[in-house]
Amino acid sequence: MVADFSAIEARVISWLAGEQWRLDVFKTHGKIYEASASQMFGVPIEKIKKGNPEYELRQKGKVAELALGYQGGPGALIQMGALEKGLTEDELPEIVQRWRNSNKRIVDLWHTIQNCAIKCLKTGQTQAMQKNIYFSLEHGNLVITLPSKRQLFYIKPEVILNNFGSEAMSYMGQNQTTKKWERIPTYGGKLTENIVQAIARDCLANSIKNLVSNGFRVLFHIHDECICEVPKNDERFSLENAIKVMCQNPIWADGLPLNADGFTNDYYKKE
Repeated sequence: MVADFSAIEARVISWLAGEQWRLDVFKTHGKIYEASASQMFGVPIEKIKKGNPEYELRQKGKVAELALGYQGGPGALIQMGALEKGLTEDELPEIVQRWRNSNKRIVDLWHTIQNCAIKCLKTGQTQAMQKNIYFSLEHGNLVITLPSKRQLFYIKPEVILNNFGSEAMSYMGQNQTTKKWERIPTYGGKLTENIVQAIARDCLANSIKNLVSNGFRVLFHIHDECICEVPKNDERFSLENAIKVMCQNPIWADGLPLNADGFTNDYYKKE
């Protein structure tokens, strides 16, 4: 049996930012691509369906959702395959701006996280933000404490000026291309990505713990999915029950609208 979270990163960032229209979508129909296009272009979501001319907006909503949550711009849209999906390079800046205008709390989240990191480095004082996330300095390292109390560490951080002349943060780490140890610049959107993906991991860890405590035999996990070996025709270990267990919120994630889906098969496969 394979069960995986549905749009876990989009749900976590919406919860962190308090982007209410997105939370409402995830608590109801869950059609975030259509809803995003509706918000971006001012079209009723009911019109964004197959057979209607407005349905082409769904593609713009989808590529925007996949590319822009972590402060990406036109380049991020291109990397996500926007041009191959039929969009033109000329319309990409407008899509970026429309998405940001529709998700102002997420944009605020990028800036809040960056400002907390920089203020912590400059003052040495612990900075707090929503959802019990804290920024502190320990032994010269920047430490971000997550809602779960797990911590992210950034080695030898410094405040620098970025290419736009604004204050930003850098730290020592491994260059993902050259594999060399060097100083790596970062920014609010990237720190947001680190935090969101770490929280998503903590949600999965909580789900694995819940599955095991409910008798499910978890064999392994991949990204946001759990793979379990279960007896056939035993309702206690049905896919429906597994999803119900997976979607029990951690005690530190009140209001996070988790959802999952999955399938059963005699062997593992990627659908």
